[in-house]
Amino acid sequence: MERIHDYMLNKIFTIPNIDKMIWENNTELLLDYSKAFVDLNDKTYGTAISTVYNHMDSAYRNEYFYKNAIFNQLLLKKHSLTDTVALTELPISDSKADFVMINGKGVVYEIKTDLDNFNRLKNQIEDYYKAFPYVNVVVGYKNYSKAKELLSDTSVGIFVLYNTGNLICRKKALYNDKNLSYETMFEILRKKEFESIILKHYKKLPEVNSFLYYRECLNWIKNMSKKTVHNEMLICLKKRMFSENKLIIENKIPYELKFYSYFSKRYDCDVIGKFWEKRIEV
Repeated sequence: MERIHDYMLNKIFTIPNIDKMIWENNTELLLDYSKAFVDLNDKTYGTAISTVYNHMDSAYRNEYFYKNAIFNQLLLKKHSLTDTVALTELPISDSKADFVMINGKGVVYEIKTDLDNFNRLKNQIEDYYKAFPYVNVVVGYKNYSKAKELLSDTSVGIFVLYNTGNLICRKKALYNDKNLSYETMFEILRKKEFESIILKHYKKLPEVNSFLYYRECLNWIKNMSKKTVHNEMLICLKKRMFSENKLIIENKIPYELKFYSYFSKRYDCDVIGKFWEKRIEV
């Protein structure tokens, strides 16, 4: 039964499913789950979401819960959407970074929930250092001792999400640019992005056939310093996510949906607010 509940929680708190709830009024999964914990009569959808979210806090903190905590407690509380952007599930070499925050620097956050194992962590960290000099692992309090032991002699930082809901840094990430890779940083960039970098530094693009073009662009990138390429990559990534209309997330969107609101492509503050306050018909 617990596995079924965990599966349902994972389905409810995903960006595609929240999109369906808000934009298509597909709320069956949310209501079926939340009615086990609260009488939905004369309640709002916001109440149902908060109820499930609070249950998730005590029963099963999934990846969404961790990402939302990082977004609220590290990005919004310590920085601002005016100068900081975030990315999620960013492909880096053979891994995908759970959460990347970019302001004056780029920082990776790899999430390991209490149900995750650490089997791939070493390879994931190695991949992240190919593109970013700061890497953190975010764990639940149950896995802190294990993370502390594994990462004791490394430059990797550790954040712990405690049972109070507070996300606390227990080991500060140290700058480590020894393994920055031209190839990995280049692969992260889109075609228009690496072309903009080349034009900025060379005032022209390679004049070769399409078969050789990608390789030649990489060769031109390799003639720059790794630090320069890294800084230019951060500028490009920051431009991907910055949006003036999302600045209101800080004050207008409920805590439970801030991560969703930022990363949903169907973002609309007014629509989200109306859904949150809408009465449930039971």
